[in-house]
Amino acid sequence: MVKLLELWKLATELISVKMAALCAEESIYNLLPRIVEKPLKAPRYVSNFTPYVKRTIEQSKAQWKTIGPAKVQVPAPKDFLRKHSKETKLPKRKKDKGGKKMSQSAVPKITDHPIMGVQCTKNFISTNAANVIMGVAKKPQKLCVDRKQGDKFVLETSGLLPKYLKKKDYGVTPKYVIKRTEEAKKAQEAYDAYVRETLRQKAMKRLSDEERESLLEGLKKNWEEVHQAFQSLSVEIDTLPKKLNKERLETQMKQLEHDIQTIEKHKVIYIANK
Repeated sequence: MVKLLELWKLATELISVKMAALCAEESIYNLLPRIVEKPLKAPRYVSNFTPYVKRTIEQSKAQWKTIGPAKVQVPAPKDFLRKHSKETKLPKRKKDKGGKKMSQSAVPKITDHPIMGVQCTKNFISTNAANVIMGVAKKPQKLCVDRKQGDKFVLETSGLLPKYLKKKDYGVTPKYVIKRTEEAKKAQEAYDAYVRETLRQKAMKRLSDEERESLLEGLKKNWEEVHQAFQSLSVEIDTLPKKLNKERLETQMKQLEHDIQTIEKHKVIYIANK
């Protein structure tokens, strides 16, 4: 209860303080208009070098760097582009003395009379007869009728007339075909020559009798050397190097014996060129 009483006292004191403040603000003098005093601004700073900078800029600036060169004649506002001003205009038609427009091809007037008394001395009858007698008869056009109703068409453009047979170059081989055939023939000859040269280079060479005998003697001499080395081996082979050496010598002897038998068996031997 004591705490509640203390809180109530504090609230009443706050309310009384606020009311006192509001009552203090309320005054009749507050209704009078107040003159707001504007703060005075300090004078603007102006550099002493401003005229010098302006004069320097004017000296270094060209006339065409702003809006164009100086003293240019500006077009008048009345000289704007008007409608149909760029279209071509026809010349005006001439008028007669009476004020009427004259037509291009005037109709003959009633007062105009043709030229009279002009006569021609040419005899048209004899001229026409001479032209008919001396003229070449017109050849009839070749037509083809394909129906009984009489439908006909020109025979020359129909494809039924063998006019291509009568050409001078009919049946003659064209030049481009002859040229192409010659080129193909030359290419085939070059290829055949290349094949023959390749086969000749890769052809097998036959050993002569002297070469065969010398080869046999060399193989037998090698076999004797290997056999002598094999005979020189120790009787007891108890280590791995000795065993490998013995196997190598046996392999060489077998290969030499096989080569000697092959050469002695075949008298004609060919060797392929690599």
